[in-house]
Amino acid sequence: MRMTDGRPSLVSVVMATNRISEYLVEALESMAAQHRQPVELIVVVNGMPDAEPVTTAVRTIVPTALVLTLPDANVSTARNLGIARAKGEYVAFLDDDDRWHRDRLALQAAALDAAPEAVASYCGMRVIDEAGSVLVEADQAQVDRQGIARRATGIIGPNLLVRRAPLDQVGGFHPAFTQAEDLDLVLRLAQLGEFIFVEGALVDYRAHAESVTRRHRELVRSIDQVLLVHRAAAAERGDRELAGALSESLRKNRRFAWWRALRSARADLRRGKPGGAAREIAWALRVAPTGLVDGMFRHTRLGGSAVRSGEAGGR
Repeated sequence: MRMTDGRPSLVSVVMATNRISEYLVEALESMAAQHRQPVELIVVVNGMPDAEPVTTAVRTIVPTALVLTLPDANVSTARNLGIARAKGEYVAFLDDDDRWHRDRLALQAAALDAAPEAVASYCGMRVIDEAGSVLVEADQAQVDRQGIARRATGIIGPNLLVRRAPLDQVGGFHPAFTQAEDLDLVLRLAQLGEFIFVEGALVDYRAHAESVTRRHRELVRSIDQVLLVHRAAAAERGDRELAGALSESLRKNRRFAWWRALRSARADLRRGKPGGAAREIAWALRVAPTGLVDGMFRHTRLGGSAVRSGEAGGR
C-alpha cells in the first residue's frame, strides 16, 4: 500500500440512504469484513423525517460511523455531503442493499496505488436477486475513454473507487441527476484520466424485480439526458471521436428502452392487462422510434448476443 506522509493511503466509504433497507445489515457487515479496512464510514440519511432507526442500525455494526441527515436532499446531494466530510485519499460508495467481497477495497486501492495517474479503479460486479442468488456473472473488462463513453463495460457507483482529488476537481455528483448520476460522474472523471480495472467479482449489485419494472422509463430518460449533455460538450470541444462514442451509447439506450418495454408488455399480457402492454409499446415508440429496428439488426448481426446486462448501463 502506497504511503502518504508516512502512513497508508486512506479509504473513506460513503453511503446515502433514504430508508431502512432489509439488506442494510448485510451491506454494512460486508464493509466491516474488508481485509483493507476503511478509515471511516459516512452515512447520509436523505429524505427521511426521522433518521434514528438508520442511525441505530448503522452504529450497531459500525459504532464509529458518522451519520448525517439531510431531510430534503436527493441522492446526489447526499453523497456530495459525505464526500465533503471524507478524510480519505480514495472514496468508495456503498449502497444499502449491495454486498462487497472481502478483498474489494484492498485490491482496488492497490490498483490506484500502482497507477498514480489513474483517477479511479473499478472491479468485476455480479448482479444478484433479493435472495442473494447470482443472476448475472461479472463481465467487466478494461476499457479506454471511448469504451467508457460507449458503456462497453459496467462501471457504476457500486464498483467504483475514486481518487479524492479528481473527484473534487469535477465537483462530485451533479445535483440535478437522481438517476444515472453515477454515469454522469464517470463520464466527467474519464476526461481527467484513466480508469483501472481490477479482475474478479468483488461487488454484488442487488437488482429488485419490482423496482426495475417501476423505474425503467425514468432510467431511460435520465441516461438519455446525461448522454446528450456530454455529447453536446464533446461536439463543442471538437472531440468527434468522443461524440461518436456517446452517440453509440445513446443508440444502446434506445435499444434498452425497447427491450424493457417488450419485457414489461409481455408481463402485462400474461397478467391479462392488454392496456398496460399497449402503453409500454406506445412509450417505446415515442422515446425510441428507431430502437426496435436497430435492436433487431444488431441481434441478427451478432447472432443473438446483443441484449445482455451491459445494454442497460445504469443503476
